[in-house]
Amino acid sequence: MSRSLRRGALAATAIVFSIASLSACGAGNDAQTLGVRPDNAAVSVDDVKIQNALVITQPDAAVKGPAVVSATVFNNGSAPQTLDSITLPGTTATVKLKAAEGTGPITVPAMGSVIIGGKGNASATIETGAEAAKNGNAQEVVFKLSKTGDVGLQAFVVPATSYFKDFGPVEVPKPPGAEPTPTGEATPSGEASHEAGH
Repeated sequence: MSRSLRRGALAATAIVFSIASLSACGAGNDAQTLGVRPDNAAVSVDDVKIQNALVITQPDAAVKGPAVVSATVFNNGSAPQTLDSITLPGTTATVKLKAAEGTGPITVPAMGSVIIGGKGNASATIETGAEAAKNGNAQEVVFKLSKTGDVGLQAFVVPATSYFKDFGPVEVPKPPGAEPTPTGEATPSGEASHEAGH
């Protein structure tokens, strides 16, 4: 093999090694991209893990109405636990809990999970949502479970738009200045004119 061919082979080998070492930064079990974590709040205490915790407000910032807490609560223990309360420290807001079915408490089954928020799931409604949480802030939220006790974390406050639309408040009042929706039962025109004549 000639001297120029050997030099070319060595140069090609050096390039292959440099590319391999650079690409190692973005692949494999130790890849730096694996260190990226989602923005949604998560915390673990004993057997309980809470993920994707959010406070979701009305879709229109000008509307005063209820907000909700949305989260997934996991129970890795061997016994079920009940979610006794959710509180928002630093506010006077109260959170009303409702199980997905029936009138009992929200139960997190052993080795199972419960989704709070969204159609057909358990719910946690903050009646004074507009006063309790401001969009863009992080709000401390404390989940109190029957065995684990208090599990607190900082949850982002977001409006019920885009990805969060289906998990936001069920009750959405009309924005200020919008035409009010008629309430009550409609009266047939014949009955209305009949009563007007009396």
